[in-house]
Amino acid sequence: MAFPECWEEWELLDQDYQTLQETHKLYKQQLEEVIKLQNSCLSSIERQKKKYKKLSKILAGCESLDSEEHVRDTEFFKELMKERQNIIFEMEAFLPKKNGLYLTLVLGNVNVTLLSKQAKFAYKDEYEKFKLYLTIILLLLSFSCRFLLNSRVADSVFNFLLVWYYCTLTIRESILINNGSRIKGWWVFHHYVSAFLSGVMLTWPDSKMYQLFRNQFLSFSMYQSFVQFLQYYYQSGCLYRLRALGERHNMDLTVEGFQSWMWRGLTFLLPFLFFGHFWQLFNAITLFKLAEHPDCKEWQVSMCGITFLVLFLGNFLTTVRVIYQKQKRREEKTNKQL
Repeated sequence: MAFPECWEEWELLDQDYQTLQETHKLYKQQLEEVIKLQNSCLSSIERQKKKYKKLSKILAGCESLDSEEHVRDTEFFKELMKERQNIIFEMEAFLPKKNGLYLTLVLGNVNVTLLSKQAKFAYKDEYEKFKLYLTIILLLLSFSCRFLLNSRVADSVFNFLLVWYYCTLTIRESILINNGSRIKGWWVFHHYVSAFLSGVMLTWPDSKMYQLFRNQFLSFSMYQSFVQFLQYYYQSGCLYRLRALGERHNMDLTVEGFQSWMWRGLTFLLPFLFFGHFWQLFNAITLFKLAEHPDCKEWQVSMCGITFLVLFLGNFLTTVRVIYQKQKRREEKTNKQL
């Protein structure tokens, strides 16, 4: 290439470089402005929360008044505050926030707030696909261990995958909650319990007690993966319809349990869920009986029994409570219409 041509190319490259510098300078300036606006919004939200708390105390004092007008005004203010607090919750989803204790221990003080709707939805969809793919892998692996591979090494690989899966879920769910997902309560906590159970199963040595419980545990794992597969497709369909109608938040997730928005098709899914819950109780009873066996020397037997019992109680009681609350709301709605 002749020198004049090289010089011409350099001039074009230099012009592009100058444009890049100006664009980057503008980007940094606007980024500083965004950070200032974020801090301003966070301060305003904090003030709003304090004032709402103060107003709630005032309204609580007004409830003692017998006047019908006062009762009506109090209910009006409560509804107004609830609506406003929901709006503030939506605002917070697009602002940086401090990590909870668990995320701080795992990731430190790294900011995990995604600041655009596209990024939030992409992360949520990736989370849902991760759950679906791992559910299929766990189903195939538990089937292989149960019917094809009678090996403690294969069992260890399966249990290690369970530990990794549930630990990863807890981290991803914490990030999603930081970004506006409303999953909470037992459906979050039971992943921590499941991770603990899988860790205990991983450390259980190959013994007579382990072999007596092995096939029952692998059969249960197969069934659990099958039910989670059913739940994914059922719940994702429910959420799609409810989001289209504007009745559900776009960051709501499919969960490994029954929630109030899953009312349609209830007769199809609930029998599978309750059968799985009672299988957890059966596992707990089996393990408690094994713990009384003269040859039982492992602490893992009774620990797994206690953990399965906790899972049964949490899953069963939470499902029953959600069904009761939903039925009660339906009855109240019907009475109001009458």
